[in-house]
Amino acid sequence: MDVMSSSLQQQRIVVDQLRREASMERQTISESCAKMMKYITEHEQEDYLLTGFTSQKVNPFREKSSCTVL
Repeated sequence: MDVMSSSLQQQRIVVDQLRREASMERQTISESCAKMMKYITEHEQEDYLLTGFTSQKVNPFREKSSCTVL
């Protein structure tokens, strides 16, 4: 009996999720792409992959100094 009730509960969760997804507002691909391109061009000065870091000290991904053998 527990298996049936847990299965029923899982199905209710799935149905609720599908209802939420079905009620979401949809956009066309062209509209979404236009918004994405606008966002990218507005924020390209903050993109370190495009502009790089001003100095190595600012770069959080710089190679850490290694130990030297005396």
